Amino acid sequence: QTYYAKHLLSASIMAAPATMVIAKILIPETEASTTKGSVQIHVEKTATNVIEAAANGAADGLKLALNVAAMLLAFIALIAMVDYILQGLGSVTGINGLIGQELTLKLILGYLLAPIAWLIGVPTQDIVTVGGLIGEKLVINEFVAYLHLGEVKAMLSDKAVLISTYALCGFANFSSIAIQIGGIGPLAPNRKHDLAKYGLRAVLGGTIATMMTATIAGLISSF
Repeated sequence: QTYYAKHLLSASIMAAPATMVIAKILIPETEASTTKGSVQIHVEKTATNVIEAAANGAADGLKLALNVAAMLLAFIALIAMVDYILQGLGSVTGINGLIGQELTLKLILGYLLAPIAWLIGVPTQDIVTVGGLIGEKLVINEFVAYLHLGEVKAMLSDKAVLISTYALCGFANFSSIAIQIGGIGPLAPNRKHDLAKYGLRAVLGGTIATMMTATIAGLISSF
C-alpha cells in the first residue's frame, strides 16, 4: 500500500502542470487576461461578529453539501438509467448472452478505451481490463475504479497496475460535473451556466492530463 501511495502522490503533483497545459490547449487565451496584473476585489462584509459569521458559514456549508449530494444523486441515477436501458437492449437482442455479461456503459467504454490503454503503454493482454477501469472511473468515479483495481490487480501485470494507478488518479468524471455545479454554482450563481457549458471539456482535459502522467510513469518504469 505504501508503494502505491507514493505513486498517487507523484501522480497528483504531475497532474497539476499537465492540466494547466491541456486547459490552455482546449480553451486558448486569445485576449488579454482580466486577471493579469492587479485585480481589485470588493468583499462585502455580511456578518457583524464572529458568532454570526460562524452561523452563516454553517448554514451555507449545509446548503452546499445538500446541493452537491442532490446533483451527485441525479447524475448517478442518470447513469444507472442508461445502464438499465443498455441491459434491456442487450437482453432483447441477445448481446448479453453473446458476451457472457450484461451490456453496460462501463463495458462499452472499456472496449472503446482499450486502444487508449494500449497507447499509454498497457500490455496488450491487459488493455480491455484497464480500459474498463478507465471507463468506470469516467462514468462513476475514481474511488469505485480503484476498488475494482484492487480486486483484479492479481490478474494484471505489474506495469498495467502501475499505469492504472496513474490513469485513475483524477476527478475527471461525469459525477464531478455535478459536484462542481452543485458546489461552485451557489458560490457564483451568475457563472453556473459556464460550469455546465465547460463541464464536458473539463472532463476531457482532466482525462488527457491523467493519461499523460500515466504514459510518463509507464515509460520511466520500463528503464
